[in-house]
Amino acid sequence: MKRRNFLQYAASSLVLPVLIDGFGAKAFARPSSFVESLIKLADQTDRVLVIIQLQGGNDGLNMVIPLDQMSVYTSPTFRGNIAIPEAKALRLKNQAQTGLHPAMTGMQQLFNDNKLSIVQGVSYPTPNFSHFRASDIWMTAVDSSQTATSGWAGRYLDKQFPGFPDSYPTEKAPDPPAIQIGYVTATTLLGPTDPMAVVLQDPDTFARLVGDKPSTPSSTTSGYAGQQIDFIRQQQASSVSYAGQIKTAAGKGKNMATYPANNALAAQLKIIARLISGGLQTKVYYLTLGGFDTHASQVDVNDTTLGTHANLLRTLSDGVVAFQNDLAQLKLEDRVVGMTFSEFGRRAISNGSRGTDHGTSAPMLVFGTAIKSPMVGKNPNLSDLDNNNLKMQTDFRQVYAAILTDWFGADANTEATSLFRDFPAAPVFKAVITASEPVASDALLYPNPASSEVVLEADWLANGVKSLQITDTQGRIVSIGLAQTAPRAIRFNVSALPTGNYILRVDSGQGQFTKRLVVAR
Repeated sequence: MKRRNFLQYAASSLVLPVLIDGFGAKAFARPSSFVESLIKLADQTDRVLVIIQLQGGNDGLNMVIPLDQMSVYTSPTFRGNIAIPEAKALRLKNQAQTGLHPAMTGMQQLFNDNKLSIVQGVSYPTPNFSHFRASDIWMTAVDSSQTATSGWAGRYLDKQFPGFPDSYPTEKAPDPPAIQIGYVTATTLLGPTDPMAVVLQDPDTFARLVGDKPSTPSSTTSGYAGQQIDFIRQQQASSVSYAGQIKTAAGKGKNMATYPANNALAAQLKIIARLISGGLQTKVYYLTLGGFDTHASQVDVNDTTLGTHANLLRTLSDGVVAFQNDLAQLKLEDRVVGMTFSEFGRRAISNGSRGTDHGTSAPMLVFGTAIKSPMVGKNPNLSDLDNNNLKMQTDFRQVYAAILTDWFGADANTEATSLFRDFPAAPVFKAVITASEPVASDALLYPNPASSEVVLEADWLANGVKSLQITDTQGRIVSIGLAQTAPRAIRFNVSALPTGNYILRVDSGQGQFTKRLVVAR
């Protein structure tokens, strides 16, 4: 994202400060293409997405614990000063090899109730370790060598609803398509030309501040200054046009579950449940939980299950489970899916300050009743690191693809446009089929999309492979170089292949594995 544009969006966000339930909030009133798409989407589906950003770089290895590798994980040269004891890790149903941090009892409940999916090893090729740049990559869904001024959700909605915001709100779409709880509008919610997020925490305070009757913006100043004034006035007018709807929904809505006290995330999720309950047609809610940059004192000096990271995970877990319980009692949980993301994970090996430094891959969490695969991927291999980093299993854009196609119902062309190219959807909302492909659930193909080297990893490879071939979309077999560098892994190079979609087929003694492979550069 260009710095000039970032400053314009950030500066415009300071126009309408409000305080709601003790939290600061600002109204980013000019609807973007993102919101326009969400408005049209309201005619097709009443599904809602809640995005929770874990800002700072979450330590996924202490959040999702590899119980099958505790001798390595707890060793003094690996994580001995911050490791979670095996006896205190929370056990997961049908996943004996994996546990959760002991502070995440709420997430444990959701997982055991089939309402939580853990997507292992999420990252992207050639990851960046800068907070600002890495966040930009995750929000814009670009390769690490590229930049964009719009967000993945913004592009999706712009394609669905071209021409927004000039003709909105309408009788069919009276509500803001997106609401952000925070201070500066997230790049995720930027369309190609306009941002869209009404940012608030208390609907009544927001409505009192901006009023609830729309007005027509006008400017008597010419030149650059006049353009900036027009931009701000347009934002103000759009905020006002939505304030009445938000206030009405908040008045009609209610909460039925008990939310934890002194939990900032829970307080914000409580407002979201109230607005959904009140009939607001907003499609995407975005909020941020900060503090995950745990270089030092990540854990308590006397008890590794306590400390800064434990407090953050408890805040997340307790808030989300209360939100899900509220939606269930309100009979709304089938309409809502939530996801977490962080700009990067942490290094596999801890530092000498009882902390962790910037790393690469980490788990993503997706929650809701639509979950079909509780675990996507498997525990990272702690004995096979890349410069002290966990290796990637899933590209984060595969999770976005699942949200767009399997949750919101976007077609393949829309998904490819929103993410700049087609990504295979992570099987979060689809059960892994094992009847006709008995080995598929025990195999990892990464990175995918790929530009050069690709790894196929599976336990059954140790028993031998009868055949392996890659075909293009016309069914023609293409030639690649193979090198089985480990008993349970095959590496091959696709750098000579043209960009496009291919099918990998592996025939073993246990069955046939088939997987789509995308080559992209």
